[in-house]
Amino acid sequence: MIYRIKEVAIVSYSTFSLEDIETQLGLSIQATQNPLTHAETCSVSESLREILDYNLPLALEIATEKARSEMILTPILIELKKIFDSKISLFSGREFNVDPDQGLVGFCDFLISQSPSQLIIKSPVIIIIEAKNDNIQSGLGQCIAAMYAAQIFNQRQGNAIAEIYGSVTTGTNWKFLKLVNKIVEIDVREYFLNDLGLILSILKSFISLENQ
Repeated sequence: MIYRIKEVAIVSYSTFSLEDIETQLGLSIQATQNPLTHAETCSVSESLREILDYNLPLALEIATEKARSEMILTPILIELKKIFDSKISLFSGREFNVDPDQGLVGFCDFLISQSPSQLIIKSPVIIIIEAKNDNIQSGLGQCIAAMYAAQIFNQRQGNAIAEIYGSVTTGTNWKFLKLVNKIVEIDVREYFLNDLGLILSILKSFISLENQ
């Protein structure tokens, strides 16, 4: 007797394309020519510059997503946490299961919360996704799906967070997104690591705007 095992499609953040975002999640996507924030370039600590000066060539030589994550992204996000005197939390590779019925499950490369708690995700405000194969476009669907999950999470928790932000990045190139209600705005501009002060200011503004 032959038994046939029913194949079950596994849906998670990483499976979402931009088309899925509109057809499955009901979100509207808009490309915007206007920057998502008018942040001014902030100063970059000497310690972060020294770390990246050493790490960047090494990460590019190793040329893997893991190397870029550990050597470029993580130091930048730790710097952001320092800017806020550790009053925000940073999660890396954390499981974030919000709504299995919609496929809003899986792991977030990086998640930034307004809460200082590092034990429990409480107030997610920024989702950061590492671009696969240096292709930022391919990571947009995944990022938006995780942003939408963060929005639902905050609504369920009663968190007064009106806007969720996201970024898809190679470590050296950054593209930023914003989700308000059911509308996703994607900044058409890409930001580059040689303008690190601006990147940090943008990330900082995403949190500061909600703390006002």
